Amino acid sequence: MKNERPEIEIRAASADDAPLILGFIKELAVYEKAGHEVSATEADIRRTLLRADAGPRALICRVAGVDAGFAVYFFNYSTWLGRQGLYLEDLYVSPSHRNTGAGKAMLRHLARIAVANDCGRFEWSVLDWNEPAIRFYRSIGAVPLDEWVRYRLAGQALADFAQAAPAARPA
Repeated sequence: MKNERPEIEIRAASADDAPLILGFIKELAVYEKAGHEVSATEADIRRTLLRADAGPRALICRVAGVDAGFAVYFFNYSTWLGRQGLYLEDLYVSPSHRNTGAGKAMLRHLARIAVANDCGRFEWSVLDWNEPAIRFYRSIGAVPLDEWVRYRLAGQALADFAQAAPAARPA
């Protein structure tokens, strides 16, 4: 008997998926050793991610009829290419559904969205200690951008910088 993969279904998320997405976000944060950093609520997810006119978009993945994971993405813009790109903010598959092809199916689904929207690139970030993800991404032909360093302003540092007085002009 042939070892068959389970059926994988990927669909756009709807407002009704807010509790499911928040649950996946919390699982992902725990996996990334940052569970204490999640402050999002179901209301936040509905308001900022699942509105029809929201910039970011979400996908839900089901494996054999069971909710298995999610992805959040948005379109950005490359000035060098003169084209938009697709940025994958999060991709998560619950541990019980890993090695079913769900992650690869979501990435392929996103790649098709990128191609259909004439994107010049499809990018994402991965934690440097996440060796299983790094091996997986390399296996599909993705390459790391070692020369780029990501920076972030958040929380109080962001508020402080935004409120700072402009620098005085030299005389």
